[in-house]
Amino acid sequence: MSNYANLPAPSPEAGLSRYLSEIRKFPLLEPEEEYMLAKRWVEDEDSAAAHRLVTSHLRLAAKIAMGYRGYGLPQAEVISEANVGLMQAVKRFDPEKGFRLATYAMWWIRASIQEYILRSWSLVKLGTTSAQKKLFFNLRKAKARIGALEDGDLRPEHVQRIATDLGVTEDEVISMNRRMSGGDASLNATVGSEGEGTMQWQDWLEDEGADQAGDYAERDEMDARRELLVQAMDVLNDRERDILTQRRLTEDTVTLEDLSGQYDVSRERIRQIEVRAFEKLQNRMRELARDQGMLIPA
Repeated sequence: MSNYANLPAPSPEAGLSRYLSEIRKFPLLEPEEEYMLAKRWVEDEDSAAAHRLVTSHLRLAAKIAMGYRGYGLPQAEVISEANVGLMQAVKRFDPEKGFRLATYAMWWIRASIQEYILRSWSLVKLGTTSAQKKLFFNLRKAKARIGALEDGDLRPEHVQRIATDLGVTEDEVISMNRRMSGGDASLNATVGSEGEGTMQWQDWLEDEGADQAGDYAERDEMDARRELLVQAMDVLNDRERDILTQRRLTEDTVTLEDLSGQYDVSRERIRQIEVRAFEKLQNRMRELARDQGMLIPA
């Protein structure tokens, strides 16, 4: 998209605080205005319309990029990759699909960031298994879920729990945790000052007013994911659907032991059915997402 050169660019030299201040100046779009701009881009290739669509969502891209801090990569580069994903979303956006650009863009922004991280980290190469990639992107979340927030090596019980939840070996959890122990940048970290007050990341990223693009997109994305999940469940047989639901789709997870008793098979057989059902479900969701013009990051 030729107008990319006209976008404000995050850089360590200029300071991210200046960039975040600049992108706050671009107004958010009302649904009707967004629709008309998208139509102009699709039908007439109006680059000015595309530029407005991009700039009005730069705050959303920055907000998503901040969620990937802690991988030891320059935040300015992560934001730049988020902007690349945003531009890809605008380029492919179809306003007739019935959802907002922000919802559609979130999929592309995350995919672009994740691809950049995978390219940049030596521990995740092309030959890395899908399970290891899942561990790479979900380890911090898994640690937070079980309260393993301390620095350094994980306790044995935490290693075992994470390995079971993410379907990897305990050695892989230990190794990945040690490589990723680099200290996250907090949203409370100071990035500059405004007047007499000290500014923080979260201050720059907040949107004033209700129902702003980021909040709307997050709600809409969850609805879209739920709808994809419901449609994709048809690919499973009754036993696969029941086991996967009890193991991964309920708050009170049923143990392998309990399910082995229900189905009169071994715990290992239940685990195999669960893993296979999850893979089938993921593949079907990606197929459905592609058919609907969406992208589910790996």
